[in-house]
Amino acid sequence: RGGSRSGLRPASGPRHQALAFLVRPAARCVSTMLFYSFFKSLVGKDVVVELKNDLSICGTLHSVDQYLNIKLTDISVTDPEKYPHMLSVKNCFIRGSVVRYVQLPADEVDTQLLQDAARKEALQQKQ
Repeated sequence: RGGSRSGLRPASGPRHQALAFLVRPAARCVSTMLFYSFFKSLVGKDVVVELKNDLSICGTLHSVDQYLNIKLTDISVTDPEKYPHMLSVKNCFIRGSVVRYVQLPADEVDTQLLQDAARKEALQQKQ
């Protein structure tokens, strides 16, 4: 799949300009703790979580844990005709291992700070 080694991948789509984060195993990218800290800083923001089964869920990030499990509130699915059983669901818990991408509004992310943290983490792993 596309994307850089850091796990960052630009999102595409007409809905809004966003950044998407591909969550990869820690051995192949920056440590999970960097992503955990990053996602914790985005609690309360609107995100779109795309699952490995192609279900995309929009909602407000309520919490994230060290396993990158995600809790969303005020959710909606991007394709309600395909997933009508999800229309009555308002809150959800998503296991981190089933997440493909997390899309965020681009203006909510300090990319320079994130790149600096990724470089620092990579240097620490080399030592």
